[in-house]
Amino acid sequence: MPKLPKNMVKRKARAGYHFRKKFAGRDVWIALGTDFSEAVAKLRKLQRDDQTPRSDVTVKAAAQRWLQQYVATARNPKQQVMAKARVAKYFDPFFGALLLQRVTREHIRSYRLWLEKHDIVANTVGHILADVRCFLNWCEDARLVDRSPFPRRIMPRIQEQPPDRLTDEEATVLKQLANPHGFVCRLALGTGLRWGELTRAQASDVERGFLVVHQTNSGKVRRVPLAPELHAEVRRHIGRMVPLSVHRGHSRPPFDGRQASTASMLTRRGTRSLVSGWSTVAVSLLCSRSWGTPRSRRRSATHASVMMS
Repeated sequence: MPKLPKNMVKRKARAGYHFRKKFAGRDVWIALGTDFSEAVAKLRKLQRDDQTPRSDVTVKAAAQRWLQQYVATARNPKQQVMAKARVAKYFDPFFGALLLQRVTREHIRSYRLWLEKHDIVANTVGHILADVRCFLNWCEDARLVDRSPFPRRIMPRIQEQPPDRLTDEEATVLKQLANPHGFVCRLALGTGLRWGELTRAQASDVERGFLVVHQTNSGKVRRVPLAPELHAEVRRHIGRMVPLSVHRGHSRPPFDGRQASTASMLTRRGTRSLVSGWSTVAVSLLCSRSWGTPRSRRRSATHASVMMS
C-alpha cells in the first residue's frame, strides 16, 4: 500500500479514502473515492481550492518569514543567530529575488555546488542544506508551495572522525599541574564535562559518588560517576568547584605564567588561541574528547541513572 499523502486517511469500517480538515473547530470528512489515483487528484484539487499558494512571494521574503515565525519559536537563541547568518551570507545571495514557486530541485542541486566552491567544510554545507530543507518544509506547511522541491540524495556524506583526544602523557601533565588548574583538569578528565558545565558544577551536586549535571545542552539531567580519588578530592570543596576570574569576556582560573609549556603544548594540538595564558576552554574541550566517545558517555550516563534509581 503506498504512503498516503498528508490529510488523506482511511476510516475504519468505511471503504475508500477520505480527506480530513478542520472547520469551525470540528473535523470535516470528505469522501475521495476508492481509486487511489483519483483520490489523490481530488485531494490536490480540494487543497488548491482551500488555499491557493501565493505566486508573488520571493525566496528572500519567505526566508524572512521563516526566521521570524518558525526559527524564533523552534530554536534556541544560539541556533537562531546561526540561521540568520546562513540566510544572509549564503541563502539570499544565491536565490535573490527568485520567486518561491519557481524553485526546483535543480536549483537546490546548483546551490550545493555553489556552496562547495566557497571555503567552507562539508559539515557546514550539510548544516546549510539542512536549513534549506527545513525552510522548504515550512513553506509547504504554510501553503506557500504545493510541495517541497528539496531533492533526495543531496546531503553530503560526512566521514566520521575519531575523537581528537589527549595522549596519556599529556593527560598526566595536566593532572600534575598546581591547583586550581590541576584540580580543574582532573575534574574535566574524570567527568568529560563541557566547560560551561564545569563552571556551573557545585560541590552540593555530588550525590552518592555521582556528579549531577543539571543544566545540559540536551535539557536532560545527567549523572556522571566519579572515581574514588576524584570523589575524595571533590568532597573537600565547598560551593562552586571551578574558581573563576573575568578576563576579556571569558571565565577562566587566574593565570600565573607557570603553565606556559602546557599552553604551548595545547596550542600545537590545534586548540583555541592562547593569547594571554592557558585557555581552560581549550583544556575542557580536549578533556571531554579524551573522556570517551559520545556513545560511551551516553552509556555511562544511562548506567548512572539506573544505579541512582
